[in-house]
Amino acid sequence: MNLDRPTTQPWLQPASYWGGMTAATASLDTPVGALNLTALAHNTHDMLDRANGTTIRVASKSLRVRGVIERVLTVPGYAGVLAYTLPEALWLAETIDDVVVGYPSVDATAIRTLGSSASLARRVTIMVDSVAQLDAVDAVLPPGTRENIRVCLELDASWKSRLIGHTGVYRSPVHSVDQAVYLARHIVSRRGFDLVGIMSYEAQIAGVTNRPPGKPVRARLVDWMQRSSFEELTTRRGEVVTAVREIADLEFVNGGGTGSLERTSSDPAVTEIAAGSGLFGPRLFDGYSHFTPAPAAAFALSVVRKPTPELATLLGGGWIASGPPAPDRMPQLAWPERLEFLAREGAGEVQSPVRGAAAARLAVGDRVWLRHTKAGEASEHLNEFAVVNGDTIVDTVPTYRGEGKAFL
Repeated sequence: MNLDRPTTQPWLQPASYWGGMTAATASLDTPVGALNLTALAHNTHDMLDRANGTTIRVASKSLRVRGVIERVLTVPGYAGVLAYTLPEALWLAETIDDVVVGYPSVDATAIRTLGSSASLARRVTIMVDSVAQLDAVDAVLPPGTRENIRVCLELDASWKSRLIGHTGVYRSPVHSVDQAVYLARHIVSRRGFDLVGIMSYEAQIAGVTNRPPGKPVRARLVDWMQRSSFEELTTRRGEVVTAVREIADLEFVNGGGTGSLERTSSDPAVTEIAAGSGLFGPRLFDGYSHFTPAPAAAFALSVVRKPTPELATLLGGGWIASGPPAPDRMPQLAWPERLEFLAREGAGEVQSPVRGAAAARLAVGDRVWLRHTKAGEASEHLNEFAVVNGDTIVDTVPTYRGEGKAFL
């Protein structure tokens, strides 16, 4: 899987791009997932350009394809993985030597495995934002009976705006310098734990589109919110990192995401950025003003019936993205162009009728390409991705599901 920087952008010619994907996967039954190699390579280097020299830690939740994760990590500028569960991290650590778990864990079996292995304890770092999470580890394996556990302290990156209230996601309760210092001191004074990092994910900047189609007023509001929020976070995060570095020898300070690579890389306190969705280029990122990833990952469904001459019905399609229920959680009908779901049916679990100018031309057996709203969630529906170069399959990579793994 060659991820050298490409010199062409074939997705800018949709007919030949999606036509090549169709031709390459014609012998495969649907649903079929495909990764366009040129688009994936383009996104890999575009993210590095946007990060301006700051190391990118690959967010595994946004891919869930071990072969792609490992291949991206061979590209200079990428290092380490941000996993989403401890069992996943332990599995990835069999071949990857730096895995940070992005969320706290109370999985007793996984904690026991981590604490019982010197190798895993060197490779895996857990996330904490309270004393109770340290207690959960000690309840499984008390200090003295296990390896020292590497710990990352999560700082809340949300913005408490006087005008619009809480902005961001509810994650860590650690918001202020004093709260961070208190927890850091507790960690370093407690036997069996090593504080090695700080993480703060600015979801309101990295994960909120600032150019939502047809909503110019919202776009201006989001621009203001993201600019103001980042100014506040840069000051507060810098103060927290300075204070905690006086307590512990931090190896890394992690922040950001695909949507905030430029901004987060400008924060002098941050040493690495966690990002992954931009590699696959899901439909969510079509609504940003400062970057446009290539549609590297997609899936095809077959037309199986024609309820009327103007309609075509796909088998399956209800791959709805997590988050607040809304039309933008449904997959995007990418090719042929000018297709849309029916308002009363949408993307269904077993069938999805579509209409539009192209629907009348679709026949039973034809294929329609779709893009998931989010990057990694499509992998939960697929056993593998066909890696396509032009109109040829050059590789096949299993998803987590294809390797028999269902972590969350």
